[in-house]
Amino acid sequence: MISCDEATLICDKSQYKEATLAEKLKLNGHFFQCKICRLYSNQNNRMTFLFQIKAINCKQHKNCLSQAEKEKLAIELKKVKV
Repeated sequence: MISCDEATLICDKSQYKEATLAEKLKLNGHFFQCKICRLYSNQNNRMTFLFQIKAINCKQHKNCLSQAEKEKLAIELKKVKV
């Protein structure tokens, strides 16, 4: 059996299609015993789906700053010394 830390790592890898079949099987086995990791996986998948929808919307609309807004932002950034 894998730990919850390993399960979240595999969950994240699976989300980006980087997990192997063996890792996915271990993860599914872990989900039978761990309700929290199953919830994490569901929330992770839901957030990824929502961000993908938002990314599609953002690509369709060009939101650009005006020249005046860019200058104002540059002034504000100069004030902040990091």
